[in-house]
Amino acid sequence: MANVDQGGPGGAVGAGVAAWLGAVRAVLWLVAGVLAVRQVAVVVRSPRSERLADLETWVGPDGVLHVSGSLYDSTRFTGTPFGGLVLKPLTRAAEQALGWGWTFGTLILVVALGLVAARALPQPVTRRTALLAAPVAVTLLMLSLPVRNTLYLGQTSIIPVLLVLVGCFAVRGERASGVFIGVAAAFQPAVLLFVPLLWFTGRRRAAVGTGVTFAGATALAWAVMPHDSYAYWVHHLAGVGLGGRADDLANQSLHGALLRFGLAGPLEIAVFLVLAVGVAVFGMRRAVGYARDGQLLLAVAITGCVVVAVSPTSWKHQLLWVLLAVVGRVGKTASSRYVWPVAVVLVMTLPAKMMVPNIGVLYPVRDNVVLLAALASALVVPFLSRTSQYYRHPIATVYAPKAKTRFAWAPLLRRVATRPNLLLELLLIRVTYAAYQRTRLEAAGSRAVAEDHAREILAVEKALFLDIEHGVNHAVVQIGWLRDFFDFYYTSFHFVVPLTVLGVLYWRRPADYRWARTAIGFTTVLALVGFFFYPLAPPRLMPGLGIIDTIHGVQDFSKPDYGTLTELTNQYAAMPSLHFGWSLWCGLTIAIVAPRWWVKALGLLHPTFTVAAIVATGNHWVLDAAGGAAVVGAGFALTHLLTGPRAAPGSDEDDGKTDDGAPQTATSGPRDPVRG
Repeated sequence: MANVDQGGPGGAVGAGVAAWLGAVRAVLWLVAGVLAVRQVAVVVRSPRSERLADLETWVGPDGVLHVSGSLYDSTRFTGTPFGGLVLKPLTRAAEQALGWGWTFGTLILVVALGLVAARALPQPVTRRTALLAAPVAVTLLMLSLPVRNTLYLGQTSIIPVLLVLVGCFAVRGERASGVFIGVAAAFQPAVLLFVPLLWFTGRRRAAVGTGVTFAGATALAWAVMPHDSYAYWVHHLAGVGLGGRADDLANQSLHGALLRFGLAGPLEIAVFLVLAVGVAVFGMRRAVGYARDGQLLLAVAITGCVVVAVSPTSWKHQLLWVLLAVVGRVGKTASSRYVWPVAVVLVMTLPAKMMVPNIGVLYPVRDNVVLLAALASALVVPFLSRTSQYYRHPIATVYAPKAKTRFAWAPLLRRVATRPNLLLELLLIRVTYAAYQRTRLEAAGSRAVAEDHAREILAVEKALFLDIEHGVNHAVVQIGWLRDFFDFYYTSFHFVVPLTVLGVLYWRRPADYRWARTAIGFTTVLALVGFFFYPLAPPRLMPGLGIIDTIHGVQDFSKPDYGTLTELTNQYAAMPSLHFGWSLWCGLTIAIVAPRWWVKALGLLHPTFTVAAIVATGNHWVLDAAGGAAVVGAGFALTHLLTGPRAAPGSDEDDGKTDDGAPQTATSGPRDPVRG
């Protein structure tokens, strides 16, 4: 909330605004509560053998707790001996109600963490931020992958993060602060990196207290559990090697990344140590600078990101530090202020496969996306200083005049007159497409229902004399070069052409880009509704119809999944045809936007070739194309209804510049009022 808040003048808030903020706050708390209930349900409904798998490692043979013997008989337990010493009594009490007790206790810690983080925002904050920060923080925590992983596995990684925040923001006195952070370090030794942050920001008693508390807690654990302490600190080198292979994708540290890149042995250790020292030095310098600037929560987040990067192992449940970096403010303009928090939230709430395309050259990014976010937070991202004139008052967004057809009650749908932020657009396009893939796969329906629907479609086509699929398919199969052409066209242009059109519009015609992007978004959402409610078998998957699958080969209809093909995607997402729908969107967009007639004609050839390809290859019925055309028309209609007509060519809004050709600034159009 601190990052997206634009600040504003103080003073009493009107009764209407106060009521609106109260309603929003209540809704956000309701959302947080629903998410909490959902997390409890996921844990409790899971099979006993799967839920709280890491917590179960506390239980020895025949259900007897590890009161004696080593906690590290199994490498699945990754905590410190002090963590074992403190938590053994809790696990004894939790054995009878392992799911409920531990899960509810963790949820309480998550809520406490959100409340402390919300109170730690750098002052002054607006009334809106003060009211909404807590429920937003708790909601984001509930959605984050580290918290979900912690709840499912029964881990303790919430505790050190909460202890550090309490020590920095919620207790009085440097000695008490040092005790809390020292106990956090006893749970997670890399937290000792907070000592230089405390020392160089003038809190030297807290720094000394942290070191003393850590040493005392570790010594106590060594005295009570010498065998476990030796196993952890000496045999496993402070926990290295516990919890799984260090090169596993779940380990988002520099050490894990180097192992995944193929380095090993002394060379890998040397490179890791050099990189870790460099990240620690430069990251801590930035953290100290932002702490002195009055942004202590951001400094804590940067230090936590350094902890993630330089620890030999940083498992999924230990990555919560990165989410705290959302409080940093980046960008001089109001429109760019959303990019960083959106990027952090997406990285911390969605699997990496949804964030990064499944392309070989991008695997290093996909496999280390959280580590890259941590390194960016610690070393690269230019967070604004509180002394910057843009910290509280970014350059306002420029809006075009309202279209006459736009609804007066939808002020948030005003058309932005400047080019949208590229990073934010790419993130949203990628996440939207990943959601489309997931929804399309989940709405598979059953084979029997899909085939019944296909027979209905075929009957309608026969009544309309449109049942040409068999004839076209067999005619094309007889001509080798034509079959190869349609196979290539079907498999190659589905994504390339729409992305190319969007790219060209973004670069050359920003206003048209927004209009066209909104239209294809509505088109895709409407198509997903069709996939969900009307699963439809394509002609190539209809037994007895005689359609030849020119791309995938002959399917074995005796198998429920027709071989392995249906394991990859939803084969019954045929109505409406997005293959044709997206191509028609491309053709219409080019025909509307292109200045020359031959470019318009070339654009309209794409949907023409596409409709021929989807029928010739046996992948769609003719009526599927009609359905695709319907959702495209509906997409353009909704875009016009909600955002008004397309900007006139040559207008300021159309090219993102003023009449004299200069880039638009806050003074070249109506200024967005600063909100308090």
